[in-house]
Amino acid sequence: MGIKQVLGSLNLGCIRGFLMPFYHGEGAGRKPYDPVSMLRAQLLKHLLRVPSDRRLALLLKRNRKMAKACGFKRNTPSHGLFTQFRHRLGKDGYEKVFSLLLKQLLKDGAVKGEVVALDSTAIKAYSQRSLDNKSGRSDREARVGRGRRGRRGFILGYKVHTACCASSELPLAFTVQPCNVNEKLCFKPLLEKLKRRGIGFKTVVADAQYDSAKVRNAVRGCGAEPVIPYRKSSRVKRALKVGRNFVVHGVKRLVSLFRKRVCIERVFSRAKEWLLLDHLRVKGLEQVFIHACLSYSAMLVVALTAVRQHKPSLIRSIKHYTTR
Repeated sequence: MGIKQVLGSLNLGCIRGFLMPFYHGEGAGRKPYDPVSMLRAQLLKHLLRVPSDRRLALLLKRNRKMAKACGFKRNTPSHGLFTQFRHRLGKDGYEKVFSLLLKQLLKDGAVKGEVVALDSTAIKAYSQRSLDNKSGRSDREARVGRGRRGRRGFILGYKVHTACCASSELPLAFTVQPCNVNEKLCFKPLLEKLKRRGIGFKTVVADAQYDSAKVRNAVRGCGAEPVIPYRKSSRVKRALKVGRNFVVHGVKRLVSLFRKRVCIERVFSRAKEWLLLDHLRVKGLEQVFIHACLSYSAMLVVALTAVRQHKPSLIRSIKHYTTR
């Protein structure tokens, strides 16, 4: 079974050492479930597109093979324990897990990150709009902002700002902000995350919404080349521009590099269609960040499985490992 191969091929020894300090080792109280098993179960939820923690708890209780693949022996956790587990690890804990998975891919050579593409995608909040039409009724941190192109493209939700590798089409860094936060404000923090993770990118590709002198200077400050189209009203000669019907004009080398930007759209498409990225059942900025982190971590887990099986052509094939 494909999903058992994904969960079974993971080398979570380094992650186990990171997760164990969150639990008590001695003293009174019930013995906790293995945190690595809890993490595997949450990754299983996104890989199998299980809509909620309650459904996940029922799946593990009724399907002993799935429970065994996660590492549970007899008893399985209730849905409330998954909520406690998320609060216990927190935002920094899940991001550390994502970084450790990415580090393994970098070590195996599956991800290089020489050309990096940046963009954002909007996801709807698990809430209705409040009376002020700016925030959420039950999710007070969600904001109304432009989520789609066109006059009627405003939604209540969040935006996942992501940087991905253009060659492997895998996420390298991300952050989550309310939907009304400008994309340019998240550009430099993403570059700083890439630097901290040891990714030596040489080219940064983004669309025209990042057209700004500060954005280009931030890229050059990292020793990379910005490939960002200028706006149509710009008077810069021979500048990279996107005309009508999304036809790109400019120097051929820059046009060829800019066309690699489509990789970030493929990352968003896979994460939304196969890994529950746009299926929020949590509220609050931190919990939405954790939800996005689990979706992207599940994507890296599939890539790691393909690399360990010596099948590099399947590093992006989520369907191959989850539908058999």
